[in-house]
Amino acid sequence: MTAVQPHPEFDSRFSDDEATALPWEETTRLLRDAELYWITTVRSDGRPHVAPLIGVWLDDALHFCTGPEEQKAHNLAANAEVAVATGTNTWAAGTDVVVEGRAVRLTDNAELQRLADAYLDKYGEDWRFEVGDGVFGSGDDAAYVFRVVPAKVLAFAKQPHGQTSYRFAAD
Repeated sequence: MTAVQPHPEFDSRFSDDEATALPWEETTRLLRDAELYWITTVRSDGRPHVAPLIGVWLDDALHFCTGPEEQKAHNLAANAEVAVATGTNTWAAGTDVVVEGRAVRLTDNAELQRLADAYLDKYGEDWRFEVGDGVFGSGDDAAYVFRVVPAKVLAFAKQPHGQTSYRFAAD
């Protein structure tokens, strides 16, 4: 994939006077380096489901995995639209980032191997994934792998407070 360079849109309504737009490079660094993400999916009855997970920012997209019987997988089968957030739970330090997009399941074994390697590089041996037939693992230990290509990203800087949004052209 080619590097995505969206134009940042700074929203002064929700920003301190001294704040400026966060460069896309800084936002992608935060997404790449985050250890934990929170994903929001939608249940069949419309209720939200929020869960923590690990993930990998690679090729201008966020990647995560989930077991076929987990609530996330059931929700994604009916509605692939997600929001994935990362950041800090502080008011005056750090930056929070929200990625909105559609989760697409990946099944190509070569692509899955690249992602398994990226998980290992990022998280170490505790998160070594073997690639099965279109999944990580196999049998009862199988996990579906998803890619979220951003449709919109929001970055919320906290010192000074500033809100930057990035929009992406639809495929």
